[in-house]
Amino acid sequence: MGTPGPLELFLIFLVVLLIFGANKIPEIARGIGKGIREFKDATNEISRELQAEDQRRQIDQPRPPQQGAPQARQQQQEPVARESTDDAPPEPARADNPGDDAASESK
Repeated sequence: MGTPGPLELFLIFLVVLLIFGANKIPEIARGIGKGIREFKDATNEISRELQAEDQRRQIDQPRPPQQGAPQARQQQQEPVARESTDDAPPEPARADNPGDDAASESK
């Protein structure tokens, strides 16, 4: 026993038309449509309530600490003072001598 073919569907529609009449069929169709719409709305509302309940449960429960693979710390690179063409190391900063100030002021 498979699905009804086109001939069987036509016969069913003809019997319904004879029983209920042409004026009553649109009212029946509207009633079926409203029933289906209300059923969909109810199922959507129930699914929204279940999702909201799941979200509340997730918020209320404490979360376990997140554990992951250890990652190496990034070392900050020191900025290069200047690039030179030769491979000589940069000259160290010159320290001021206490006597330099007195000599420069008297000149």
